[in-house]
Amino acid sequence: MNFKSKTYRSNGKLLLSGEYVVLDGAKALAIPTKYGQSLTVEENDTYSIIWRSYDDKGELWFKDEFTLEEIATSQNIEIRNDISNRLIQIIKAAQDLNPEFLNSNQGYNIATHLDFNRKWGLGTSSTLINNVANWAKINAYQLLNKTFGGSGYDIACAEHNTPITYQLKQPESPLIEPITFNPVFKNQLYFVYLNQKQNSRDGIKAYKALNKVSHATIESINGITDAMINCSSLDSFERLITTHESIIADLINQPTITSKLFNDYHLGEIKSLGAWGGDFVLATSKTDPSGYFKSKGLDVVIPYTEMVL
Repeated sequence: MNFKSKTYRSNGKLLLSGEYVVLDGAKALAIPTKYGQSLTVEENDTYSIIWRSYDDKGELWFKDEFTLEEIATSQNIEIRNDISNRLIQIIKAAQDLNPEFLNSNQGYNIATHLDFNRKWGLGTSSTLINNVANWAKINAYQLLNKTFGGSGYDIACAEHNTPITYQLKQPESPLIEPITFNPVFKNQLYFVYLNQKQNSRDGIKAYKALNKVSHATIESINGITDAMINCSSLDSFERLITTHESIIADLINQPTITSKLFNDYHLGEIKSLGAWGGDFVLATSKTDPSGYFKSKGLDVVIPYTEMVL
């Protein structure tokens, strides 16, 4: 018997400006990454979803099987693990948005493949949501709102192959503008992984609890985002990200990442990418800064051109 199969793929994401305040309508600069995740759907002759997830090494890191009845009724989910429960929640939410989805008793083998380390925070969840939304033929922003929540910039990156500006004008209908962001100093930009996976939902909750954002703050970040896009020199770019760091540090009552971890960094400037900018920082340097970061125990230093799509 010939079973049909189809593969969906979504890009990972990084947020270069507007972290946190993007939730309140600020214009953010976001970039899709070369790293992403695929989801392959193949029909099978069971009445079940047989799910397999593979990491960037091609190794199986998760597997489970759900009957279509379990999904439809959400039965037995309390005895499963957190990942299985989350998958059932996502599939059930997709069915709520499209009642035709999975209503034919057709079973499927599902295989997801990451091409980045899943600890990196480049969008394991957002790429999954976008892939499932494409499979179910539904609005990915609506599916996000029913499951993980968040600003949705990561969904926009999943779907776009160029840098974008992202602004929340109204729920489930963000203002997304593909842009040209190809700075002449891109070879002096690096992404450094901090070896600590953050939970974006915790970051969002803490930010909202402080409730310090103002219209003036939003306007300042919008101006910085526009200036970053049009920046023609590394010195100017460094001044912009330093100002951005000060604004956000004040908003969230946290020290800047430089003062906290890198106060002896003299090769350039360092910008946090937020609680959900992956767990990377953006570092500027006119020479390869890998030696400095390796002395801090940070071995993952990725040049801008190797990261950005």
